[in-house]
Amino acid sequence: MDAKDILLDLYGRLPDAVHAAVDGLDESALSARLDESANSIAWLVWHLTRVQDDHVSEVAGHEQTWTAEGWASRFGLPFDEAETGYGFSSEQVGQVRASAGLLTGYHDAVHARTVAYLQGLTDDDLDRVVDEDWDPPVTLGVRLVSVADDDLEHVAQAAYVRGVLERR
Repeated sequence: MDAKDILLDLYGRLPDAVHAAVDGLDESALSARLDESANSIAWLVWHLTRVQDDHVSEVAGHEQTWTAEGWASRFGLPFDEAETGYGFSSEQVGQVRASAGLLTGYHDAVHARTVAYLQGLTDDDLDRVVDEDWDPPVTLGVRLVSVADDDLEHVAQAAYVRGVLERR
């Protein structure tokens, strides 16, 4: 197994987890918050998908799925199209409302583009520096692992919120 296969396996775990967190829930449940400052399932899944879309598109050198395939229009959120959710206020988190189908549709589209990009990588590609603003500079391999790690943390949070809501 080479590094590309490990990354494909890692990213390949996300769609099932995303679907498990949102499938069968209505927009009200997806937007529910455990308290007024908590993140909703809708925000968590939207955010993790936006981060993957943003970061992988940047290193791949292509337009984000969010804009290239019209997902920004479909969601119709009251934010700039470049927003990914970083630093959002509690009020902004509450403005992220979407159906399960919209959330999983966007995630599946981003996942497909991520997989297509990963399939073309070699081990040598992973050593390419993609961000010199850090010490040490960030390589493509580190960036891809970081995005997947962040996504897995957020989808686990969404699953936790779902579990709490279902027990209420």
